[in-house]
Amino acid sequence: MSSGPHIEQVRKLLTSIPGPKSQELIKRRAEAVSASLGMAIPVVVERAGGGVIVDVDGNSIIDMGAGIAVVNVGNSADRVVKNVKEQVEAFTHTCFMIAPYMGYIQVCEALNRLTPGDHKKKSALFNSGAEAVENAVKIARNFTKRQAVVVFEHGYHGRTNLTMAMTAKNMPYKDGFGPFTPEVYRMPMSYPYRCDSCSGSCQESVLDTVLHKIEKEIGAQNVACIVIEPILGEGGFIVPCKGFLPGLSKFCKENGILFIADEVQTGFARTGQMFACEDESIVPDLITTAKGIAGGLPLAAVTGRADVMDSIHASGLGGTFGGSPIACAAALGAIATIEEENLVERANELGLIMRNSLEAMKKKYPIIGDVRGRGAMQALELVIPGSKEPNPTALTSIIKYCQQNGVLILSAGTYSNVIRLLPPLVMPEHLLKEALEVLEAGLAQA
Repeated sequence: MSSGPHIEQVRKLLTSIPGPKSQELIKRRAEAVSASLGMAIPVVVERAGGGVIVDVDGNSIIDMGAGIAVVNVGNSADRVVKNVKEQVEAFTHTCFMIAPYMGYIQVCEALNRLTPGDHKKKSALFNSGAEAVENAVKIARNFTKRQAVVVFEHGYHGRTNLTMAMTAKNMPYKDGFGPFTPEVYRMPMSYPYRCDSCSGSCQESVLDTVLHKIEKEIGAQNVACIVIEPILGEGGFIVPCKGFLPGLSKFCKENGILFIADEVQTGFARTGQMFACEDESIVPDLITTAKGIAGGLPLAAVTGRADVMDSIHASGLGGTFGGSPIACAAALGAIATIEEENLVERANELGLIMRNSLEAMKKKYPIIGDVRGRGAMQALELVIPGSKEPNPTALTSIIKYCQQNGVLILSAGTYSNVIRLLPPLVMPEHLLKEALEVLEAGLAQA
């Protein structure tokens, strides 16, 4: 396995978390950086690679977040570093719309090859997931000559004005930032753990409700696109019932609506497939990617049907830094790492270890209401024992315990009660198992 900087793959605590050096630097952060920016763990990073982050105090912390599913191939992965060094020495920027370069073309070729469907596809590159989603909506509106955009409860699509309108959760993403872009309509989501009508399959009842609401409240003929994450990320790793996504896709085809898969968090081997929508053989009209695409450098893309992607007038899409040559070089290194090290299969192996461990914990600890996810994207939903009442207090306690014991774990969920596990796909198994042991100790004390 390529683990980037050759850091010893151990959990090691030389000081308490945060250590004295981190504490000093966090004070400087507070003086210099806007207080509006969150901080999941109060340490300052010096190096990272494989499955660990090393802080300025020399503590080696197991990384169960991968920068929110960004460094799927590990931090500073060998091929990524090599490509970036070569590109920086060659040139750093020309702007692809001014003077094009090979890296951008090669990344588009790779995306057209890797994304679902064997039809003719084309791509355009951007800087962030929100920018990719925003451009996908622009493309859909232009192509269909319609305005309405359909999104879902618990969905997250970004922090720009349009993508905030599309994002479901108010706090912290939307509160006080309106007014938002109009013509965005939110629909009920297939959320098996919390569907009252669900006895193992809420697909039909929720799907029927969604399609009825679209037809009666918006008018299918007014809908440009349906945008959905195949597994909802920030909303709490919600995996919809089988049949829900294919039902939406079928409705889109029948009504001239574009089906947009937001794979910003689920893409690039994370779920045990290159893209999560492959699980039910869905071929989206457009697919948005970012996070795991470039091994930690800012890059995003919209990939889709060539006729749709080519329907925009000349210079209608673009941006100064979109598809930066350095980010493209990193992406080619990350994609090569995924393919040559078979990280799709590796995600399934790590996922099996996590799922077996989490299911065993669920039997022991009544605060675990649900275990869900796919591949190396697994979650626990925490509840008040004997109910489905969300338990954010337990979440805070468990995450703090894990941090103090050298494991970085992220939270998620509309109700702030979901622990999400997103290890780098190159993490050694012994580290993953050790992180799960610390998590279990955290659950026991909660």
